[in-house]
Amino acid sequence: MQTFAAVDIGSNSCRLKIARVVQHSLRVIHEDREVTRLGASVFESGLVSPESMAATLSALKRFFRAVQSHGADQVRAVATAAMRDARNGRAFLAWVKDETGWEVEIISGLEEARLIHRGVMDNEPGTSGRCLLVDVGGGSCEISLSVRKRLQETISLPLGAVRLTEEFLKSDPPAKEEIARMKQFVARELRKATRRVSADRVQLVIATSGTAAALSEASKAIHKARAKEYVAPARDIRRLADKLTKMKNEDRSAVPGIGPRRSEIIVAGAQVYSLMLEHFSLPGFRYSDMGLRDGILAQMLAEQDARTFAHQQYERDRWQAVLETCRRYGVDPRQAEPVRQHAAQLFHDMVAVHELPTEYKTWLEVAAMMRDIGKFLNYQGYHRHAQYIIANSEIFGFNATQRVITSAVARYIGKSRPEPEGRTMRQVPPEEHEHVRRAVVLLRLAVALNQDRASDVLRVRVRVYPKRVLLEISPGRTGAELELWSLRKEAAYFFDVFRRELFVTLA
Repeated sequence: MQTFAAVDIGSNSCRLKIARVVQHSLRVIHEDREVTRLGASVFESGLVSPESMAATLSALKRFFRAVQSHGADQVRAVATAAMRDARNGRAFLAWVKDETGWEVEIISGLEEARLIHRGVMDNEPGTSGRCLLVDVGGGSCEISLSVRKRLQETISLPLGAVRLTEEFLKSDPPAKEEIARMKQFVARELRKATRRVSADRVQLVIATSGTAAALSEASKAIHKARAKEYVAPARDIRRLADKLTKMKNEDRSAVPGIGPRRSEIIVAGAQVYSLMLEHFSLPGFRYSDMGLRDGILAQMLAEQDARTFAHQQYERDRWQAVLETCRRYGVDPRQAEPVRQHAAQLFHDMVAVHELPTEYKTWLEVAAMMRDIGKFLNYQGYHRHAQYIIANSEIFGFNATQRVITSAVARYIGKSRPEPEGRTMRQVPPEEHEHVRRAVVLLRLAVALNQDRASDVLRVRVRVYPKRVLLEISPGRTGAELELWSLRKEAAYFFDVFRRELFVTLA
């Protein structure tokens, strides 16, 4: 049985969850959490303070020991808003790698929202309709619309409880002027959310994170409620926000559900939730203890086990994101599809030649679909533009390294070739350079097979021999002369990469 570990390095706290795969599903075997306030100094000075570094590293070392003791086969560690903003964030993560061996991935706000959505949808009941998900973390607030468990829209706003506390609330209790300025800022950001996320006909609002947990518990205490699927009314959240704003920290910490560590940032968090519910005219929210780490675990399972529903959902969502990106930049997926099909066929039929890792089939297919998106900016040099767009766009289900690899494959289908010292290849991990070179050849062949878009899709048969590869082309209604010429032009580069002769004939 495989064991996965998810580490969430947040702006307010660090969390660990370890789960074991049992009958194609996850069973949680260990959890841990530590409030480290990593973002407190970042949002004030732009730097992670030595104290925050030390506290966070101490927690991560404890997590590391737990991961080892439970024999985790795979660990994924991610960092969120604080590391996105910190000027010395990379240096801190290098320190983390030295102490734990973990390559911590800094994820975007939208990727954070996607993973939270996945964690909630896989574990919460009653989420098959139209749901709004809200996560007010330490550094950012993610608001997402889910319809039938599919993520429709999402936005990440700088409305984290730690961030707002550091930027606006200097007094204890906060001064009226401080609260007024913060509310104005929150209202401005929520207007941005309205342009992206529609709360019309929302049947359920699910809130995650510690702030939501504290407010939900405080609301339960008011009504002496014990229901597991309790919905905290919007009027309770407004009353709590107003009440907590007038209290000193020591008094806030005594409020049921708040506690001494949450009391320091609860005023900002409560105001965000209250203003958000009012802005979208929502009746209240249901708290879920699922979150980012659960989404990470769900994705790890999806990537490893093709028989799970999570895998099917993950692949469907990821491919939908590719198609949406194509349309955004004026690429008709129907025109790009024949190139993708040929790229996939060549990958399958020439496994013994290219010897690429299995995941490169996906990167190759995505590059085939998106290779022309650079024309949206300018036809001249569109390969370079395509590389930039793919590497820097938010594409659900693809981390930064995967986007860089895909962008490099799409970049070199013109006259240039991937060279280690080139600007694009310098972004690619050195251990992936040879893989990228081989994938580039396959994509160039797929493109060459689709020169005459007015004709029907050509059929190709691949024959692999010890010293040569033969492509047999069945000509379409308008022939295959242009494709034949284009493929033969690739023979020299094919030999440079694979050390085999490439022959192309008509069937």
